[in-house]
Amino acid sequence: MDLSGISQKGKFAVIIPVYNHEHTIADVINASVKLNFPVFVVDDGSTDSTYARIKSVRDICVLRHARNEGKGAAILTGFAEAAKIADWAVTIDADGQHIPEDALNLIEAIPENERPLIVGTREGMSGKDVPWTSRFGRKFSNFWVLLSGGPHLKDSQSGFRIYPLPEAMDLKVRARRYQFEVEILVKAKRHKIPVVEAPVRVNYAAGTQRISHFRPLVDFIRNTSTFAVLIIERILASLFTKK
Repeated sequence: MDLSGISQKGKFAVIIPVYNHEHTIADVINASVKLNFPVFVVDDGSTDSTYARIKSVRDICVLRHARNEGKGAAILTGFAEAAKIADWAVTIDADGQHIPEDALNLIEAIPENERPLIVGTREGMSGKDVPWTSRFGRKFSNFWVLLSGGPHLKDSQSGFRIYPLPEAMDLKVRARRYQFEVEILVKAKRHKIPVVEAPVRVNYAAGTQRISHFRPLVDFIRNTSTFAVLIIERILASLFTKK
């Protein structure tokens, strides 16, 4: 991407929500800083050495929750700070699966004079080293996001995104954990915010030390609850519209 075109689209900041990713967070931060955007790292109450590793890193802003509140809560904390200096927030997961440089592909996908939410569609998710929970979760989520009245997407669970600020903060998303990232897609469409996908690479190489805090049973129940509420809201809105 022509870097001169970035400034024409506004000011960007990077938000990295992190919880117990002591082995990967340094590499993710170092790669993100190279984008030359302000970087906000939100430690969501880590109990390992994550906070000790990031609290003295130069050229970043470290924010911290006293206890674990959830990925969505960490993203919102990042939004609140980033919105003071930026028009857009680039979210990057702390587990090392994303290539921060690909944020430039997401920026390039922002249509001129529009304020969309950009989702990075992870390529290579069918590889043998990709956890089955990630493959199943993506298909499950894609279907229910659509049924809830959200956009038709290939990768509704990707955490590599660009959010318009402050619009994303005004969507009244209830979820504060992983479900935040699917609920906000539905709320964005309801509020006429376009949702656009753009390809990004993913790193699930064999031998990579990747920690996931996804809990199949607990998060399945939470996802189901979130989607149930969204579907009920969609039905009720349809009934009142008809009246």
